[in-house]
Amino acid sequence: MTDRAALTPPGTTTAGPADASLIRLRRIRVWAVFVCLWLVIGGLVVWQAGRIARDEVLADLGQAGRVSLSLNAETLGAEIDKQRALPVVLARDPDALAVLRAPDDTDARDRLNRKLEALARATRAAVIYLIDDDGLTLAASNWATPVSFVGNDYGFRPYYAVAMAEGAAEHFAMGTVSHRPGMYLARRIDDDRGSVPRHGLGVMVVKIEFDRLEAIWAGAPERIFATDARGVVLVSGVAGWRFRSLTPLPEEMRAAIRAGLQYGDAPLDPLPFAPAAGDQTLLRVDDAVLLHQSLTMPEIGWTLHLMTPADQAMLRAVADARALAGTGIALLAALAAAGLYRRQQLQGRAARATLERQRLEAAVADRTADLARAYAALEAEMEERRQAEAAARRLQDDLIQAGRLAVLGRIAASVAHEVNQPVAAIRAFADNARAFLDRDRADAALANLSRIGELTTRIGTITGQLRGFARKAGTAPRPVLVTEAIDGALLLLGHRIRVTGIDLVCDIPSETGAARVVAERVRLEQVLVNLIGNAIDAVEGQPTPRIAITVARTIAGDGTARLRILVSDNGPGLPPDIREALFLPFRTTKPDGLGLGLVISADLVRDMGGTLAAEPPAATGGATFIIDLPEAR
Repeated sequence: MTDRAALTPPGTTTAGPADASLIRLRRIRVWAVFVCLWLVIGGLVVWQAGRIARDEVLADLGQAGRVSLSLNAETLGAEIDKQRALPVVLARDPDALAVLRAPDDTDARDRLNRKLEALARATRAAVIYLIDDDGLTLAASNWATPVSFVGNDYGFRPYYAVAMAEGAAEHFAMGTVSHRPGMYLARRIDDDRGSVPRHGLGVMVVKIEFDRLEAIWAGAPERIFATDARGVVLVSGVAGWRFRSLTPLPEEMRAAIRAGLQYGDAPLDPLPFAPAAGDQTLLRVDDAVLLHQSLTMPEIGWTLHLMTPADQAMLRAVADARALAGTGIALLAALAAAGLYRRQQLQGRAARATLERQRLEAAVADRTADLARAYAALEAEMEERRQAEAAARRLQDDLIQAGRLAVLGRIAASVAHEVNQPVAAIRAFADNARAFLDRDRADAALANLSRIGELTTRIGTITGQLRGFARKAGTAPRPVLVTEAIDGALLLLGHRIRVTGIDLVCDIPSETGAARVVAERVRLEQVLVNLIGNAIDAVEGQPTPRIAITVARTIAGDGTARLRILVSDNGPGLPPDIREALFLPFRTTKPDGLGLGLVISADLVRDMGGTLAAEPPAATGGATFIIDLPEAR
C-alpha cells in the first residue's frame, strides 16, 4: 500500500488502519531525518561563518597593526638617531679635551659642566657626561643637581669598556645613581696633539631616556613595548612591564644580568602572557585577548612589539556572522520544511499527485532562481562598489598629481622666461667673440667667453633649482637656512613677480638672517612656492599689488625656539565659507584650481614637525599664511 493509495480521493478504495499507521510512521521518520540533517548543516554553516568572520577581523587588525608597528619603529629609531651625532661631535670638543688633559683645572671643568648642561637642555638628552681613562666622571650636565654624576666611577659599565676598546658603544641599562633606565651612547676621545697620537683619553657619554615616548605609547589603545635580543622589555607603554621578559630566562642568564647591574635589581620575571585558543599570535593578558605582532629593528638590536585588543572585535564579528548565517539557514530550513510538507500533502492526493508535484517543483525552482539572481545581483553590486572605490582612489591620486604638475608647469614657464634672456646674451657674446678673434683681439674675446661662462652658471643655477623642486624629497629633516629656502622659491617665481609688477618686501631681521629650521629643503620650498604663488594670484588686478615675506623667532610653551615664516598679500582676502574649510580638499576660490595646494602644503609642514595656519583677516584686507617650524640648533 503506497502513500498515494493512502490518501485517495473520495469514491476510491480506502486503506485500512494498519496502512494508515505505517504511513504515519514513515512520515515521522522523514521529518526526523529532515530535522537532524538541517541541524547538522546549520551547525556547520554557523560555525564556519563565525570562523571566517574571526579570520577577517584578525586580518584587518593585523594590517592596521603592521602599519602602527612601522610608524612606531620609525618614531623610536628617530628618537635614538637624533642623539647619535651628539657624542661624536662632543668627542672633538676642545673644552672636553682641555679637561681630559688638565683634570685639575677647575675653570675648564666648570666651563664644560655648563656647556654640557646647556646642550642637554637643548637636545632633551637625559644627561651628558665625560669619563676619563680611569673610569672617573670629570664633568656632567647634571653637575648642579643632587644626583650629579661628577666624581662617580663608571669604569665597570660595559659601554665604557667597549667604547675605550672599539671607539664607540651603545648600551641600555638602569642608572646606578638616577635609578632611571635609558640608552647610553658612548664615544671614545682621542688626543691627536703631539708627534705621537694618544688614543683613549676618555669617553663622552650621552644618555637617552624614553619617558616622552612611553607616555605616548601609554595613551594608545594598543600595548606597545620594545625588547632586547634576550626578550627583556626595555621601553614600554604599560606600567610594570619594563625589565620583564617575554619568556622565562635561564637562571644563569638572570644571575649574569643582575651581576652586571644592567637592569638594577629587577626580578626579570616573565610577562603574564598565555596563548589564547591555541593560536600563537593571540595572547591572553589580564582576561583580555590581544593580537601580538612584532618588528625587528636590526640597527639597534631591538624588537618592537604591538598587542592589539582583539576579543571584543572578534566577539562582535563572530556574533554578527553567526546570527546572519543562522537566520539564512533558518529561512532555508523553513523553505525546505514547507516543501517537504507540501510534498507529503501532494502524495496524499491520488488524482492530482503528479500535477501537484510538478507545480511544487516549479515553485521550488522559481524560488531557487530568485535566490540565485539575488545572490548574483548582490555579487554584482559588491563588485561595482569595489570598482567605484578603486576609481575614487585613482581619481583622488590623479587630482593630487594634477595639482602638483600644474604648479610645476607654471614654474617651468617662469623659469623658461628666466633662461631665455641669458641664452640670448650668450648668443650675442659668442658672435662678438668670433668677431674679436677675426680681428686678433684675443683679450676682448676672452672677456666675452668669461661672460658666457657666468651666464651658463646662472642658467645652471635656475635649472638646478627647478630640478631640485621637481625631485621627490626623500631625505630626513635636517637644519635648513630659511633664507636659502625663500631665495629658492623666489628664484622660481621671480619672473611672475616682475611681470605682475608686485612690490615684494622681505622683512628678515638680522638676528634671524642665519636662522635654520628642522625641515626638508625641497618640501619647504614647495610649500613656499605654493603660498607665494597663491599670493601672486590674489593680488592680480590690485592697483598697488604687494606681497610681504616676514621671518620671526618665537618661544614655545615648552621653552623651545621656533621660527615663523609669514606670507602676506593685500588681495581681496579669504571669504568666510572658504576660511571655514581652508585645509579641506577640493575647496578653492580659483576657477581652474583643484583645491589641493593648501592641503598638500599643510601635510608637508606637519611631516616636518610644524604647522601651517592662516591669520584672521586684518582690517585692511588681504590674507596671511604662517609656517611655524622648530628652529634647528
